Amino acid sequence: MKKVPIDIILNPIGTFIKSESTAGILLFVSAVAALIWVNTPLVHFYHDLWAFEFSISFAGHTITNTLHHWINDGLMAMFFFVIGMELKREIMGGELSSPRKALLPIAAAIGGMVVPAIIYILFNPSSPEKSGWGIPMATDIAFALGILSLLGKRIPTSLKIFLMALAIADDLGAVLVIAFFYTSNISFISLGTGAVFLAILIGANAMGVRNTLFYGIIGIGGLWLAFLMSGVHATIAGVLAALTIPARTKIDEIEFVDKLKKHVNDFLAVEPNDVSLLEPEQMHYIRKIQKLTLAADTPLQRLEHALHPFVAFLIMPLFALSNAGIIFDDSFFENIFHPTSVGIMVGLLVGKFIGVAGMSFIMIKFKWAELPPGSTWQHLIGAALLAGVGFTMSMFVTNLAFQNQELNMLSKAAVLIASLVAGLTGFIILRLNSKH
Repeated sequence: MKKVPIDIILNPIGTFIKSESTAGILLFVSAVAALIWVNTPLVHFYHDLWAFEFSISFAGHTITNTLHHWINDGLMAMFFFVIGMELKREIMGGELSSPRKALLPIAAAIGGMVVPAIIYILFNPSSPEKSGWGIPMATDIAFALGILSLLGKRIPTSLKIFLMALAIADDLGAVLVIAFFYTSNISFISLGTGAVFLAILIGANAMGVRNTLFYGIIGIGGLWLAFLMSGVHATIAGVLAALTIPARTKIDEIEFVDKLKKHVNDFLAVEPNDVSLLEPEQMHYIRKIQKLTLAADTPLQRLEHALHPFVAFLIMPLFALSNAGIIFDDSFFENIFHPTSVGIMVGLLVGKFIGVAGMSFIMIKFKWAELPPGSTWQHLIGAALLAGVGFTMSMFVTNLAFQNQELNMLSKAAVLIASLVAGLTGFIILRLNSKH
């Protein structure tokens, strides 16, 4: 393949984007940028930016919200959409595809959700603080895997797969918690409208519709808007829409290879010209190859691959930038040991570790599951600590749990502190117990 001057610029960027640790690094940088921004004299620009309002009109209905709200309810629906596709892919053919594979990460995820929630409630048994019990339940997959990838080949691939499967199962649990426990007053008319759009998506899948644009228009223009107006959190629409995306190919591998060989041979049989332009016949066979490639691909994987960079490098950093703005003043340091923040920090640091490591020990001790191949208990302990990195999802649940600004800020600060400590301790444990 001929290299052109622009490749000198784009190739390093492409390599950086493809790195497993990049999304986590960018998320961390965005959070730090927000912290610095709000603790400077430019703090009013920060608040004014996210308070900017704009509207969306749909079938005579107008929805007006701040930029901050659109990011949390709108763009984050795309984040959950990608999570939904990852979940479907893992269930169909990944680490959650069989009981034997799924048992350990699912059990660890359940332990890692239940124990932190119980610990939080022990610190906060009464309202309104009690409503934050869902905050320490979550694991941030981008941060956790980003930290793990910094260790490179020192870490067994099986441990990365275990942590990824655990985080995906954890995300499913968080979605269910949001759906059932963090939902406001429900409009059954809007919810019924959403159900109609969901039925259309399911029917299109059953009929063999593979156009991703169709699913995008019905999923966002129909299902998401209906859920946004229903009172059920709009991010649930992202997960439901993702589960309707077709995950089947139109042709099998053998047919694909046979037809591809034929098209390539036909392409080679066309007599080339002496200029850089292709012959019309060559263009014809290229189009056939493109069509054949689409038939051999699944819309689910194609869409996930296309949206992942958008979510990882725009939506999640933007969410971090708009939500991590915590002012470190005298009142912050006076209140940091409030039961709410203590419950979150102990839940993420201690509860997550006990839940993940404890359930893993029980499953392996009774021979219901096995350690990931090539991994040791020290590796599993490090992974259990990394599960306490709850940044994105914990911040998201915080916004749903607390309308009180003081509790909201304290909770976010606790999430940041706990995530930083969990990430550092997990990294150190794995680094000390890993070989080249």
